[in-house]
Amino acid sequence: MINEINKDAEVRMQKSLDSLASSFNKIRTGRAHPSILDGIMVSYYGVDTPLSQLANISVEDARTLAISPWEKPLVPDIEKAIMKSDLGLNPATSGDLIRLPMPALTEETRKGFFKTAKSEAEGARVAIRNIRRDAIASVKDLLKDKEISEDDDRRAQDGIQKITDKFIASVEAALGVKEAALMEI
Repeated sequence: MINEINKDAEVRMQKSLDSLASSFNKIRTGRAHPSILDGIMVSYYGVDTPLSQLANISVEDARTLAISPWEKPLVPDIEKAIMKSDLGLNPATSGDLIRLPMPALTEETRKGFFKTAKSEAEGARVAIRNIRRDAIASVKDLLKDKEISEDDDRRAQDGIQKITDKFIASVEAALGVKEAALMEI
């Protein structure tokens, strides 16, 4: 029973960490990376479709992304979707190839992106702590139903806390890596 609770908590905490990683990918650093465009949706025959399903996105050089749509009529729609996004990117089109130059980050934008990263990390920490609370509540229910002893309860809570500490440390490490990438000039 306790092992199942621990495994469930660990799986859920890992999902929180994965969600944080995908959120961090959407925060732009000075380098070009295709995952920056993950959140962009393009209207394709009246249906909002992820950009990655409508075009090939590649890194042309360290500061430029190249977007090659599968269909030429999509070029203006893709440009419009990129301009509407809050990424601050201006597409440059030549024929059926869209180039996205990444402007250098100013100190002010770096700080803004870092604040966003910190808030995403705090959200992940809160989610992990909520999972810990749920797991401890499940252990308390087992104790209340007299399915485990008080010693087992204490050991289970300590185990859950160790799992929580491990995932909180992973969040801190991910935030440190993102901060280093943002502050890199």
